[in-house]
Amino acid sequence: MTLAPALALAEDQAPVSGHQLLHRYDSRAPRYTSYPTALQFSGEVNGALYGDWLAGLDPHEPVSVYAHIPFCNRLCWYCGCNTRVVKKPALISEYVDYLIDELALVEARLPGRLKAGAVHLGGGTPNVLSRDDLVRLFGALRHVFPFAPGVEISAELDPAVLTEAWVKAAAFHGLTRASLGVQDLAPHVQEAVNRIEPFDVVARAVGWLRQAEIASINLDLMYGLPRQTVDDVVSTLDAILTLRPERIALFGYAHVPWARPHQKLLNEAELPDAEARFEQSQVAADRLARAGYVSIGLDHFALPSDALAAGAAAGTLRRNFQGYTTDPHPTLIGLGASSIGRLPQGFVQNASNEVAWRAAISEGRLPVARGVVLTDDDRLRGDVIERLMCDFAVDLGQIAARHGVLPSVFADDRVRLQRLVADGLVVVNGDQVVLTPEGRPFVRLAAQAFDRHSTDDHGFSRVV
Repeated sequence: MTLAPALALAEDQAPVSGHQLLHRYDSRAPRYTSYPTALQFSGEVNGALYGDWLAGLDPHEPVSVYAHIPFCNRLCWYCGCNTRVVKKPALISEYVDYLIDELALVEARLPGRLKAGAVHLGGGTPNVLSRDDLVRLFGALRHVFPFAPGVEISAELDPAVLTEAWVKAAAFHGLTRASLGVQDLAPHVQEAVNRIEPFDVVARAVGWLRQAEIASINLDLMYGLPRQTVDDVVSTLDAILTLRPERIALFGYAHVPWARPHQKLLNEAELPDAEARFEQSQVAADRLARAGYVSIGLDHFALPSDALAAGAAAGTLRRNFQGYTTDPHPTLIGLGASSIGRLPQGFVQNASNEVAWRAAISEGRLPVARGVVLTDDDRLRGDVIERLMCDFAVDLGQIAARHGVLPSVFADDRVRLQRLVADGLVVVNGDQVVLTPEGRPFVRLAAQAFDRHSTDDHGFSRVV
């Protein structure tokens, strides 16, 4: 099947304005940090099956390890993460005890001592861990998964509760990359989302990380927040750029109060509309380009010298639950309440409820509550979607050949692309599917055309 009729339509019809596109495609779609997405996970995958998958891993193949720390010192109302406010060190220390016990359960099912090629601490706020708990956790991780030479160790940090002593301890244990949440520096925006954090606090945290010789620093920013304007976004960027972080992530705020009830604390009337969100994102992208940053995928930017920019240029960029990455390892071991793992056979997710997670570990069971077994078709479509999300282009013929099928397997998906082709957002030339510059902000819709599971927009965030 070809798309010649759709391409002809695109040439014959009057150009669609940006205003029309925003309203036409103001919809919801997955972020595609996995395929299938977490909405397709079910209880058919459990701890017993996960144990079998672990036993079948190649002991000579390094893995990635993710540890989830679901605690914060404050509740940011925009947050979409699995976290809660805890200020009692004893409760946090007890959680680390369970993490170490979970590691032991995983170790018992491994075919050998697999090396860790990458380690990521996420949350929540990993830097709520005391230095002693951090040392204990690193010790357990190194015991079960000896760190491979050149291992990347990264952590998500809250500047407001970061200390110089914590940075030094993390650096001593090999921290190579840190991601700091900033979002927006305008006081009225910070007030609206319950996250007060002056620029001086961010600059101090970056200074400590630089002194500790952390090789790569990422700052997370957001657009589409309550009371936020284009001027707020630009002012925040102007301040942040003085710190010259190696990476900047610019996320669109995902308003999903049905999934994150605390987001109901935000005043929806103060949220910018689709056009305002789009303007904020485009002005920010232009400002970052002029500052010398390379645009990476949908929402990341990096200095040309950073590994993320090199990966994008080489076509080796990957996408996982932490966003865009250069992590090449096919297996991700998830630890902690709600954490997600990826193995050759499929995805697994631990119990999100911390009580249930602890109970399983106490009973000697791997705390997996749900997941999905990958089919050959899932792997095929996952590859297509990842390349679209990372490269804004995909060669369907190459993907099909790699999976031992004919390109005709994508016939129905090509039909679903026709509307995007007609509006000038996608160009199809033989087996080549390429997002146009105007279409790149709508890449999630192009990816959705190849999604056999996503039939509606229920539960997802806005596309732009």
